[in-house]
Amino acid sequence: MAPPAARLARLSRTVCFSACHRLHSKSLSDEENLKLFGKCNNPNGHGHNYKARLLISLLFSLQIDPVSGMVINLTDLKECMQEAIMEPLDHKNLDKDVPYFAEVVSTTENVAVFIWENLKKLLPMGILYKVKVYETDQNIVVYKGEETISE
Repeated sequence: MAPPAARLARLSRTVCFSACHRLHSKSLSDEENLKLFGKCNNPNGHGHNYKARLLISLLFSLQIDPVSGMVINLTDLKECMQEAIMEPLDHKNLDKDVPYFAEVVSTTENVAVFIWENLKKLLPMGILYKVKVYETDQNIVVYKGEETISE
């Protein structure tokens, strides 16, 4: 009798964190920043309740372990997300409390890159497929690593 075919699955996990920031580029004048970022350039900043959703995948799917029945141990994944996302970002002023954003504008796009880079250091290589960050229900950024546009 042939062994059963491998079962493949994708796993998604979401965490929520609260943070404030100010959209402001040091490369622009105060007037240019205000024109570009509008009320999000408020000198005192503004806050969001972000959601970060991860899609864990390897070559589009991970094999379900026949012994544990899991793609990845959720306890391990939760610990990685705590270290990579919650500890550095939750209840923080992104621009003042997170060294990464000292020179990088704290847009949601850059928050997604920050999360990706932090998780990539903690998760097994090749397992992270995409990071999706919800700044609001209307503003969502998806990041899949070092993607480039060929000309």
